Amino acid sequence: MKKIRMLAVLCFAGYATSYAQNTNIKGFTAAAATKQLQAEKDFDKHISNVRIGHNIKELAARPHHLGSPGGKAVAQAVLQKFKEYGWDARIETYQVLFPTPKTRLLELTYPTQYTAKLKEPAVAEDATSGQEGQLPTYNAWGADGDVTGELVYVNYGLPDDYEQLNKLGIDVKGKIVIAKYGRSWRGIKPKVAYEHGAIGCIIYSDPKDDGFYQGEVYPKGPFKNDQTVQRGSVMDMVIYPGDPLTPNVGATAKAKRLDKSEAQTILKIPVLPISYGDAQPLLAALGGPVAPADWRGALPITYHVGPGKAKVHLKIEHNWDLVPAYNVIAKIKGSQFPEQWVIRGNHHDAWVNGADDPISGLAAQLEEARAIGLLVKAGYKPKRTLVYCAWDGEEPSLLGSTEWVEDHAVELKEKAVAYINSDGNSRGFLGAGGSHALEVFTSEIAKDVMDPQTRVSVFERKRANDAVHAVSAKAQKAILKQDTLTLSALGTGSDYSAFLQHLGIPTLNLGYGGEDSGGDYHSIYDSYDDYVRFKDSSFVYGVALAQTAGRAVLRLANADVLPFDFVTLGKVINQYEGEVKQLTEQLREKYNTENQLIKSNSYQLANDPKDKSILPVAKPEVPSFDFAAFDNALQKLKQLATALNGVSGQALKDAKLAAKFNNAVYQAEKSLLIAEGLPKRPWYRHSIYAPGFYTGYGVKTLPGIREAIEQNNWEEARQQIAVATKAIEQLNTKLGNITQVQ
Repeated sequence: MKKIRMLAVLCFAGYATSYAQNTNIKGFTAAAATKQLQAEKDFDKHISNVRIGHNIKELAARPHHLGSPGGKAVAQAVLQKFKEYGWDARIETYQVLFPTPKTRLLELTYPTQYTAKLKEPAVAEDATSGQEGQLPTYNAWGADGDVTGELVYVNYGLPDDYEQLNKLGIDVKGKIVIAKYGRSWRGIKPKVAYEHGAIGCIIYSDPKDDGFYQGEVYPKGPFKNDQTVQRGSVMDMVIYPGDPLTPNVGATAKAKRLDKSEAQTILKIPVLPISYGDAQPLLAALGGPVAPADWRGALPITYHVGPGKAKVHLKIEHNWDLVPAYNVIAKIKGSQFPEQWVIRGNHHDAWVNGADDPISGLAAQLEEARAIGLLVKAGYKPKRTLVYCAWDGEEPSLLGSTEWVEDHAVELKEKAVAYINSDGNSRGFLGAGGSHALEVFTSEIAKDVMDPQTRVSVFERKRANDAVHAVSAKAQKAILKQDTLTLSALGTGSDYSAFLQHLGIPTLNLGYGGEDSGGDYHSIYDSYDDYVRFKDSSFVYGVALAQTAGRAVLRLANADVLPFDFVTLGKVINQYEGEVKQLTEQLREKYNTENQLIKSNSYQLANDPKDKSILPVAKPEVPSFDFAAFDNALQKLKQLATALNGVSGQALKDAKLAAKFNNAVYQAEKSLLIAEGLPKRPWYRHSIYAPGFYTGYGVKTLPGIREAIEQNNWEEARQQIAVATKAIEQLNTKLGNITQVQ
């Protein structure tokens, strides 16, 4: 271990100056860019992979979930580090509801008897796997319940899977379902099950997705062994994340709270995650039809759908306690524009030890804070105020960050220039998502940060990976020609959600990964020992994250003119519109063909007469949708965005113009992300890019339109086209006003 770390230190000492940086930086004059690049070189010199590794080991040394003694200790340790680094730091505490398991029982009662173990075993190769204080394996925010019923296997538990069950003549009403992890956010599975009448939901990880089918299992390899379980929240976050009892207000000690029975985001049926070792006896007992080929996993059984004779008993009880959430908030006051805030965050709570999720990201963030503190001590003065945050309660559905944002919403609407988020971090490629007006800005940073394995920029390496894995030769050629990153649209997977989707604050989410496959996620094996064996063993990608996010913070803090580029945004929205139109055409063709097959009696003739499956019913006609007003607004956006770049260039030569420009430009995107004057959809409002309900960690762009079309709700689709049009028109008004700044 020591030899590996020393080699990494030597490598980093050599590579810090081995690549050429851009000499021009968006938003900086030539003279200011020179100073900024020198500051970034000095910043890099203060970043240590060894220290990042030490912080991961220290902060992941014990279980530290929300409300635990370990969680408080980690918050206090982070607070002390910020103070040592020279930041003005404090803890802001909120009182939030947090369910922890009191009773967990799952048993197969017929045709044979089996009681699930529901316990991950300690292993000798993992020093922290047998510690006291670990949260048991469970899903937070499922209902308390004691239910017995027939078992039905529902594949990944998504709407299409229930359509398949319907064709097989299988109804889950009054039954308990078992679904595989994967293909969506876990909270979708029990919600859809409840919508179809199920009384309980079990979720397991099949070894075909994460286990011996993929590679060696832990501790020999990184994949799930037969008793590993993924904990996690199943809160209905599409309604709103954060404390269920205090929607839209900070969960302070004196906050008015709902009764638990009134909380809309707590699910209505009991939910339990289990290992594939516990799942196998349940699945083996199922009767009914053999599962479709693409539903079958890697367990040594014949996968049946059920219900058959298999019956299970599921009993879940929780302790529903108010617990403290400790947010660590650290600031360095801006020298020229103290009322403009650049905010950086990563959470500190974990389901258990959390070396990867979240401590690897937090360790990089702390290293940024240390380096910035040293720069400030040496005379560096950020123009805008820096706010560094270590959030509590992210794992149980973004509790700490959401409550802080709700509590400070008025101030944040006025002051927040941007929010930069990270979470877990590992070895591989840059992952970047967020506000598309920051694509050029992020691309410049990616070209200035070196990949520690290949010695090319992280931009080049990401572009190469994207090109190699593109779906067609045409797409590959297009990617290779790209000179800017494409930021992904953000769902609700981390602490950026309250900033972006509630307040409309421009946001970036950054991290590295893709070469770290494994099954430790939300298990007792997300440990320091696992991290150094199977992930970023020399912590060099922690350095890469610190350099990437640190540059984003420093450039936004010191830019003469804030580097928003709405030309890129216009191009991306145009792409989103094309995707929605293509979806409509594909759905129309699919439904027309389906109806022809039904009308010609083809399904009945092709069906095995002995098969009891139900024949499909006719699909509705897919209408045309009028995008004329949307297109007009989008064309106007493209024109205004080009004009705005001209004003931005003028502002670089005129300090007074720059001040006026800056005061307005970071507020502009709010009008796009949150369309005022129209009925609000839950939480994410009318965002141009926001989480689609059934995609979980995936994202549906122009989500209201897409969801309505996919659900065959044509009138809702028309309303959502109007909503998106209104949002672009509001942005156009803001941009038009800015172009008139003198």
